Amino acid sequence: MSRIGNAPIELPGGVEVKVAGDAVEVKGPKGSLTQSIDARLSVSVDDGVVTVAREDDERQTRALHGLTRALLANMVTGVSDGYSKELSIVGVGYRAALKGSALELQVGYSHPVNIDAVDGVTFEVPEPTRIIVGGIDKQKVGQVAADIRAVRPPEPYKGKGIRYVDEYVRRKAGKAGVTA
Repeated sequence: MSRIGNAPIELPGGVEVKVAGDAVEVKGPKGSLTQSIDARLSVSVDDGVVTVAREDDERQTRALHGLTRALLANMVTGVSDGYSKELSIVGVGYRAALKGSALELQVGYSHPVNIDAVDGVTFEVPEPTRIIVGGIDKQKVGQVAADIRAVRPPEPYKGKGIRYVDEYVRRKAGKAGVTA
């Protein structure tokens, strides 16, 4: 029994799902996404509800059942609402700027770090210490945000670096000093 795999996916207005062989295409107001599915699974669309079914109860098939349903639900949310990740830059002189569609980071290196926009992912810089990564593909948005964070991850002593807005950075005490 798969609680996630058996849950139906409600389609919001303006979103349509097409199943063609081993591929599922989801079209919505923000764009379209395609996902291939395993041959042991079947996807059906009835009255604005998408359901995923499996043919047997083998371990691998059960795992793919929940995964496929979650991927399809993420695609439906992406083409209707979209996804975004917000990053915060902490540090004196650390800042970000848009150069065309690319992102330029000044984060304490001797040179600026340029990050090119991946197809389907957009950058916004509402202020020099905030970056918003947006798009319709949840996986791409999360990966690009993780790549930006990896340029200068937050360090535990002063907290400087690039972090997610809701991320808590655990601080360490510095040198204790010698008392002699």
